[in-house]
Amino acid sequence: MRRYGLLFALVFGILATEAAAICNKRFLNPITEICWDCIFPISVGAISLGGGGRPDTDNQSFPLCICPGIPPRLGLAIGLWEPARLVDVANEAGCFVNMGFDLDFGLLALERSSVTQQSGASTGSSWQAHCYFYPLISWLGVIVDGLCLQNAQFDVAYISEIDPLWQDAELNNLINPEAVLFANPIAQAACAADCVTASSGNLPMDSLFWCAACGGSIYPIQGDVAADVGGVMASQVVATKLVARMHHLFVARRTADSSALCNTESQPIINKSQYRMQITRPVPKTSGRYGCGPMGFSPQYVDRLREFPYRGESFGWLMWRKRNCCAL
Repeated sequence: MRRYGLLFALVFGILATEAAAICNKRFLNPITEICWDCIFPISVGAISLGGGGRPDTDNQSFPLCICPGIPPRLGLAIGLWEPARLVDVANEAGCFVNMGFDLDFGLLALERSSVTQQSGASTGSSWQAHCYFYPLISWLGVIVDGLCLQNAQFDVAYISEIDPLWQDAELNNLINPEAVLFANPIAQAACAADCVTASSGNLPMDSLFWCAACGGSIYPIQGDVAADVGGVMASQVVATKLVARMHHLFVARRTADSSALCNTESQPIINKSQYRMQITRPVPKTSGRYGCGPMGFSPQYVDRLREFPYRGESFGWLMWRKRNCCAL
């Protein structure tokens, strides 16, 4: 009888290990799995078209703009939201959730990401993450035919598995020493105001740049989540941290402002109001007001039936970015 028990335990352990190793990867369909009404509102000067009740950043009120050059270029001051970045947030190394494949990183895959436990309750989690340039509108040649959009190619911008700073919060302070300024109860309590703002039909508060709104603190800007209350929430926080990291590394730029009409600007501190977040994996949300919510919005609007064992434990996010530009 004992032998059967040991055999059952062995088989169950093997199956559980295989189930845990499943990467719920699937290539993102750019037609059916994108919240296309998230591109609105589109503005020309102070005149806006559409919106769906989503908040928008300020636009130049005068419809004409001039960019320097020889001769100077006269155009229309246009504002729109564009799908700009894809982010994987995976619970195991090498799982490229939005791309539809997984890789064996060998020694670089130090351990499988997991939720930590304390006294039987979940306290925190750690995740791997990847970021891609995703200039979808330029590919499709829609809206303004790429005249004021960045004509970047699809590319991989960041892979956490090969970044040792992503795995260690203390080591990460080497590139984010300002994190010590926000490791106090007062700074963390201020994030509650950011959460209320981002979840009540308004843009998040750029002045509270250390906050991920309802996700708590952005710092340390690496793959740990201090308080895990579900995979959707945790992955949203990690996606926000990764975009903030791209700004710190000067890979992401400021695009939403009248000063960025002619050229985007370097911005080492994230401007949260210029982003919207759409969940794409394991189940995409493609419509509704929170089909793409403000950065850090409460995940209660999207988390229903979007985390489940075996096939739904890694997540994907599409980052929509506000773009103000001077178009011919």
